[in-house]
Amino acid sequence: MNGAGVGDSNQPQIRIRSLDKNSVDFVLSNTQLSVANSLRRTMIAEVPTMAIDLVQFMENTSVLADEFLAHRLGLVPLVSHNVDQFKYTRDCTCAEYCKDCSVEFTLHVKCTEPGTRAVYSSELISSNKDVVPVSDDESRGIILLKLRKGQEINLHCVAKKGVAKEHAKWSPCAAVGFEYDPHNNLRHLAYWYEKSIKEEWPLSKNAEEEKEADPDAPFDFKAEPTTFYFNVETVGSLDPQQVVLTATRVLQEKLVALQLALEEDQNPGAGTNMDDAEPWV
Repeated sequence: MNGAGVGDSNQPQIRIRSLDKNSVDFVLSNTQLSVANSLRRTMIAEVPTMAIDLVQFMENTSVLADEFLAHRLGLVPLVSHNVDQFKYTRDCTCAEYCKDCSVEFTLHVKCTEPGTRAVYSSELISSNKDVVPVSDDESRGIILLKLRKGQEINLHCVAKKGVAKEHAKWSPCAAVGFEYDPHNNLRHLAYWYEKSIKEEWPLSKNAEEEKEADPDAPFDFKAEPTTFYFNVETVGSLDPQQVVLTATRVLQEKLVALQLALEEDQNPGAGTNMDDAEPWV
């Protein structure tokens, strides 16, 4: 399956090798290392999601301190498919938070039976049905804490829109695998080994996509990588394809802003229209 640049060898191309609920494996080709790495960094740090940012405790008689539990709540992934409908708090006109820039959660659990009572993230009650803790039919979500008989937790949370550059809790990715030149034909890596590189450094599956260079052939010092292998694993807040598409859009917006700034610097007062800017693919 090809993406951008199909039919044009001068444009970047994407080939999806596998796609499921929480991960996508694809090959990006006909582009430069700087572009591929920019996409990787953007997927990790600049794709917006919703995450709990404020926690108010009314009652906490568990063994966990307020600060510890607040940190755990902040790291709970929230479904963020409709994150674009929310404003960033800094762009909202409200005094503290409102429905346009945030979602409220409540949690009130008391253990009344002998033994231990586990409290799960799915027990957080949301004010917006579109923004809820990530869970599936086979589990109740993440265990937030455990209560013994007589212990109680009662709190109020506020989830806000943000990106992982501000805090890692807003990152939609659990990991982003990134590799190029699996045979090390470009010699960008210097492997440490005792006896044999091939035995001590086994090749990844990406090596099947390329041919190993002839060791007796002259080395090309001007060669550059053009094919990059990605494996994006998400935490469930966004679909993997949504993460890739959003990251691409963020990069486009940054490049358009840079283009407008450069044109304004060259022609002060010209006032370039955003609609006149050339799109980036």
